[in-house]
Amino acid sequence: MWTDFASLLKRYFPNDKVQKITISAGFSCPTRDGSKSFGGCTYCNNKSFSPSHAIRQKSITQQLDEGIAFFRRKYSSMKFLAYFQSYTNTYSDVADCIAKYEEALAHPEVVGLIIGTRPDCMPDELLAYLSKLSQRTFVLVEYGIESTLDRTLDRVQRGHNWQCSVETIWRTHRSGILTGAHLILGLPGESRAEMLEHADRLSTLPITTLKIHQLQIIKGTIMAREYLQDPSDYHLFTEAEYVSLCVEFIKRLRPDIVIERFVSQSPPELILAPQWGWKNYQFTEKIRAQLLSTTQANE
Repeated sequence: MWTDFASLLKRYFPNDKVQKITISAGFSCPTRDGSKSFGGCTYCNNKSFSPSHAIRQKSITQQLDEGIAFFRRKYSSMKFLAYFQSYTNTYSDVADCIAKYEEALAHPEVVGLIIGTRPDCMPDELLAYLSKLSQRTFVLVEYGIESTLDRTLDRVQRGHNWQCSVETIWRTHRSGILTGAHLILGLPGESRAEMLEHADRLSTLPITTLKIHQLQIIKGTIMAREYLQDPSDYHLFTEAEYVSLCVEFIKRLRPDIVIERFVSQSPPELILAPQWGWKNYQFTEKIRAQLLSTTQANE
């Protein structure tokens, strides 16, 4: 099987239930502001993963207050991690980044940070700060890897190569910081065999967590225009195909890597394709059942 993210949190917070609160801190991205390109990664529309309380005009404290109030309806006792998710959350002046992190940590119910960013946007000065910070609170830096193939990274306009990801993950690990990776399965032009080889390459790196999810064609993106013009280079999985792929992926992945998720479900009104009917928990159940079945068959 695999270790899930809740189990990881239990190691660090054995006496508390901990929930992530997604916030938008007003960061930009080098593939949007012209530093490397304009328009962003071809698959990206931030509306697809930003909750309503994470609005850029609101302060970090206000976003945390609103997110915590939402979860308080379900659980009266809980601690929270401030999750800097939207865009590239280390892409600014170092002092500005630190001020935003410290504002989040000043909230009395926040017990740590998760920072989503790109491997080409981690300056040494900020990494040194995060290294010291991790000695007093929970810190996880989550890098958008997306693919281990340079031709794919070029095609989707990531603006960095695989070697950059390798080097930055090692730098972060050596700084004593928990390190995560994010990967998309099904990017155009990648074969099933190449997708499974991502697991082999990621397994050589000192990552603690991994998020994987299926490619979604999101309305309003560069990729959506490309797909509508010529869908021949895209294979959009059925639910059953994707479960099978995830099972094989897990078998090739280093077993101590925590798998935080297998699928992402953007708001239905934004999804051009694929149109799936299963919920996230159903994928997890089916992946678990298929893994168990194949394990028993091999015994």
